[in-house]
Formats: sequence, C-alpha cells, structure tokens
Amino acid sequence: MRIHKEGHKIILVSFLILLGIGLLIHAYLSDYKIICSVSYTALLIVFFFVVRFFRSPFRSLEKDPNAIYAPADGTIVVLETIDDKKYLNENRIQISIFMSPMNVHVNFHPISGEVVMRDYYEGCRKIASLPKASDLNEHSCVVIEDERKRKVLVKQIAGAMARRIVCYAEKGDKVEQGDELGIIKFGSRVDVHLPVNARINVELYQKVKAKKTVLAYFE
Repeated sequence: MRIHKEGHKIILVSFLILLGIGLLIHAYLSDYKIICSVSYTALLIVFFFVVRFFRSPFRSLEKDPNAIYAPADGTIVVLETIDDKKYLNENRIQISIFMSPMNVHVNFHPISGEVVMRDYYEGCRKIASLPKASDLNEHSCVVIEDERKRKVLVKQIAGAMARRIVCYAEKGDKVEQGDELGIIKFGSRVDVHLPVNARINVELYQKVKAKKTVLAYFE
C-alpha cells in the first residue's frame, strides 16, 4: 500500500491543522479529561480517514486487448444505452461507477491505445450518483483509441464533495491498459462509454475494482 502523490500536501496540511487544534484543546481544556480524550480520538479518526482516502494499493493486471477493465473502484449506478452526441456522436453503452469517500479514488486506463481526445468542463457540484451529474457536474473526458480503431471514453466526474479532478492524460499520449489516468478528490464518479456491440460483463449495483473487474469485452 502506498499514498498517492496528490495526497502528500493535503495530508501534511491536515496534520498541522489537527495538531494545532489538539494543542489548543490541551491548553484550554486539559482539566476536562473526558472532553480531551473524546476530542483527541475524533482528531485521530479524521486524520486516519484523510490518509486512507489517498491510498493507492498495488494491483497486478492481466492485459487483454479485448477486455475493458473498470477504471475505478465503486458501485455501478448506471448501465444503459445512450446517444453520445457531445463526444463520439453515436449510440454508446454507458457504465457509471460511483465512488464513495470510502473507495480508492485513483483511476486507470481501461484499455491500451492512443488518447485521441481530451476535454474538460467546469460545471456544478450535484451528487455524483444522480444521472444528470454526468453532464452538469465538473468533469474531465478522455477518448482512447486502440490499434483496431475501437474507442472507449472515460469521464471523471466531480461529486458534491469533490474539490479537484486530476487527469494526467493528454491528447496524443500512448497509454497502456492499467496505466494511471488520474485521481478525483473526495467523492465522485467515473463514466465509461463503450461500443454498443460490446459484451457486457457486469450488472447494475455490482461492486467493481479498478484493474481487476472486466466491465465488458470488445466483439
């Protein structure tokens, strides 16, 4: 287990703030033992969850050019056919993975290929599990095209608590299946748009893991 680099600064700042609060509690409430004990415990719990949020577990991946892996940990909240007029201009199967604050929030490329499109939209902050969040919330999109010209869109969507989307992909990049795509901070969702003839391998409300769960297979 390692801590993602995007969390180093936040963890340090959180530690200093919580330490400061702890020192103030000790200075002004040291005579109230029960209050101090409860407060210190609460501060430790908050710090634990901040550190835990930025965990980035080591996971192996068996590369398969016909497999489309889950790019994120979480729960599938949308599994339907849509008309993708904005990016791919064709019908697509949309699979949406909702990440709670308890999930790993690092995202990965579901297939190997070239990044042929990168887009960013600065939107609002609705609850990420809501259907409209896909279009209205802040989001970052990449489209990856493999060597057989098959395209998969991955959309990182900020949630009500999310404060920053980090996407490392740039147009023209050559990426490998399982490479890190980025991270979304504090509650979010990832949509994947697949070809309509893809063979779906998951169900609605299923729990999935990045680099481990195969969402679908290309036909």
